[in-house]
Amino acid sequence: MVRAKYRGPGAGHGQGAWPVLLLLLVAVVVPTACVLWFMTEAMRNERLAIRQKLTEAYRGQLLAVQSQLQTHWEDRAAALAGVDLDAGAGEAFADLVGEGLCDSVIIYDRSGRVRYPVDVQTEPDGQAPETAEWIHARRLEYEENDAGAAAASYATIAEQAADVNLAARALQARARCLGKTGRTGAAIDILARTLADDKYRNARTPDGHLIAPGAQLYAIRLMHVTGDVEHPDYHSTLASLVQRLTGYEDPTLPSSQRRFLMHQVQTVVPDCPPLPTLVAEDLAADYLESHPPGPAVPDSSPPLPADPLLAGTTDKEGPCLRPSRLPSVWQLVSPGRRLVALFTQDRIAAEAQSLAQTHVSLADVSVKLVPRTARARRRPPLIVVSAGEYLLDWELALYVEGADPLSEAADKRIVIHLWTGILVIVVITALALLVARYVSRQMKLTRLKNDLIATVSHELKTPLASMRALVDTLIEGRYRDRHQVDDYLQLIARENTRLSRLIDNFLTFSRMERNKRTFEFADLRVEETVNAAVEAVRERFTSAGCRLDVELSDDLPAITGDRDALITVILNLLDNAHKYSEDDRHVILRAYAADAHVCLEVEDNGIGLSRRATKRIFDRFYQVDQSLSRPAGGCGLGLSIVRFIVQAHGGTISVTSQPGKGSTFTVRLPVGPNDE
Repeated sequence: MVRAKYRGPGAGHGQGAWPVLLLLLVAVVVPTACVLWFMTEAMRNERLAIRQKLTEAYRGQLLAVQSQLQTHWEDRAAALAGVDLDAGAGEAFADLVGEGLCDSVIIYDRSGRVRYPVDVQTEPDGQAPETAEWIHARRLEYEENDAGAAAASYATIAEQAADVNLAARALQARARCLGKTGRTGAAIDILARTLADDKYRNARTPDGHLIAPGAQLYAIRLMHVTGDVEHPDYHSTLASLVQRLTGYEDPTLPSSQRRFLMHQVQTVVPDCPPLPTLVAEDLAADYLESHPPGPAVPDSSPPLPADPLLAGTTDKEGPCLRPSRLPSVWQLVSPGRRLVALFTQDRIAAEAQSLAQTHVSLADVSVKLVPRTARARRRPPLIVVSAGEYLLDWELALYVEGADPLSEAADKRIVIHLWTGILVIVVITALALLVARYVSRQMKLTRLKNDLIATVSHELKTPLASMRALVDTLIEGRYRDRHQVDDYLQLIARENTRLSRLIDNFLTFSRMERNKRTFEFADLRVEETVNAAVEAVRERFTSAGCRLDVELSDDLPAITGDRDALITVILNLLDNAHKYSEDDRHVILRAYAADAHVCLEVEDNGIGLSRRATKRIFDRFYQVDQSLSRPAGGCGLGLSIVRFIVQAHGGTISVTSQPGKGSTFTVRLPVGPNDE
C-alpha cells in the first residue's frame, strides 16, 4: 500500500495561490503602465503643440528685436570709428564715456602705444636735483622730528629756488610740517592759495605727478579734520580740484594720479560732486593691467593688436564684441585697432532689454540677451535666435513669464487626459481588487473544504477502525471470559459516543455555514442546564486520576436560551478540558452571576495555551497540535461551535491561559429575554 505523507490541514494550497496572484498583478500592472505611457505621451504632445504655436507667434517679434539690435550696434560702431583719434586722447576718452557710447575705452597711437589712459613714470625734463638744503630739511623732518625747524628750512628753499618744481615741492613740504605742528591755518593758506597760483599749475614731483591737485586734496582733508568746512577757500578749492579731475583737456595729469585723487575726494568729502568718469578710469586701468600692450613699431607699420584675443579680428570680418580677460567685460575693436571700447555684460544686456521692451508687444513675455555660455544656467527659453553680427557670442532668448491663453487651453486638455487616466487606473485597480477578493475567498473556501475532508476522514476513520477491530475480535471469539467481553462492549460504546459527537459537530457546523441553525429560546434555570451537561460526561470523569468539581452559586437568575444548545456549549468545554489535561486531571465547572450576566466558567489544569494560540483558538479547524498523531482527537470545530452558540445568545466567550498552567474558559450570558 502506498501511503501519502500528510502535511497538515491546508498544506500546499498556498503554493497554488502564487500563480493566481502573479497573474492578477500582471493584469493590473500592464494596463496601468500602458495608461501611464499614454498619459505621458499625450501631455508631452500637447505641450509640444503649444510650444510650436507660441514659437510661431513670437518668432516674428524676436526677429524684429534682432534687427533693431543689429542696427543699434552698427550705429555705435560707426560712432566709435568716427572719433578723431589724432586730437586729444583724454578729451576723446571723456566724450565717448560721457555720451554713453561705451563704459570705458583704450586709445592707441599708430605705432600701437597707449595714448590714454597713460601714466608719466619717468622724471620730467628740467627737474632739478635735490640740494644740500633739501637734504638738511628732510633730516630735520623725518630723523630729528623737528617739524617747526623743517618748515622754516623748506620756506627758505622755496624762496631761493629758481626751479618751479622744486619751489612747489618745498611749499608742499612746508605745509605738511606746519600741519604737524598744529598750524593748520597757515598750512591751508599755502595749499589752497599759494600753490593754486598758475605758475605752479604744472609743477611736478620727480615721479611725474602734479603737485597742485595733491595740495588741494590735502587742504580739503585738513579742513575736514579740523571741522573748518566753512573756510572761505573750502568750496573754491573743492570746485577747482573737481574741475581739474574731470577736465580732460589738460593732458598733464597722469591717469593713475587722476584715479587716486578721485577715490580720495569721494572718501574725504561725503557730498562730493559726481565724478562720471571714475568707473571708466578704473575699468580702463584694470583692462591695461590684464591686457598689456605690445611693443611699439614704426608709424609706417601696421599697429600690433593690444591683446592676443584681438588677433583673430580682422577688418574684413568687421568689428564685433569679443570677451576680454576681465570677468563680464567685453571689447569692441575699431577698424585699424586704434580704439578698444569696453562694455560690461550688464550694460549690454540692459540695452537689449530696453530695445526689446519697445518692440515686443505681446504680454507676459520677456526677451533677454545672454552669452551663449550663460544660457545653460538659466531656465529653458521658448525661442533662441542669434544676436547678430556684432554679438556673435550672444543670443536672444524669449521667455514666457506668465500664463497665456494657449497654455491655459493646453493645461485644460492635460487635466482631461490626467483625470481620464486616473479614472481608468482606479477602475482597473478596483476590478483587480474585486477579483483578488473573490479568488481569495474561493481559495479560502477550497482550503476549508480540504481541511474538512482531511479532518473528517481521520476523525471518523479512527473510531470506526477501533469498533471494527473490537467487533471482529468478539465475532471470532478471541476473548478469555465474559469480563473481557464487557470491556470490549464498553469500548465500542465509548467509540460510538465519540463518533456520534463528531457527527453532531459536523452537522452543527454545516448548519452554521448555511445559516440554517435555529434555536428554540425559552426560560431556563442555569442549575438544571449545568446538571444535565454534567450527567452526560460524568462517566468520563469517574476514572482514576480524573476529577470534576461543580460550583454553583445560590439563587442564580434565570436566562433565556436554547437548552440543548447551551448543554452543547458546556459539553464541548468540558470535553476540551478533559482532552487537553494530562495525568491527574482536575476540572472545575463554575456558574455565578455578575453584572446582569450569568457566567459559566470551565477551569482545567491542562497543558495551557500560548498568547498566540488564545487569539486563534475559536477559529474553525484550528488546533494547536496540527499533526494527525496528536494524542487528543477532534477536528477543531468544538470551540468555534461554542462561540457561534454563545454569540447567538447575545453573550461572549473568553479564555485566559498560560502554557503548562492550565486554561480557563468563561461564557457570559445576559440575564432576561434574548432579542436574537
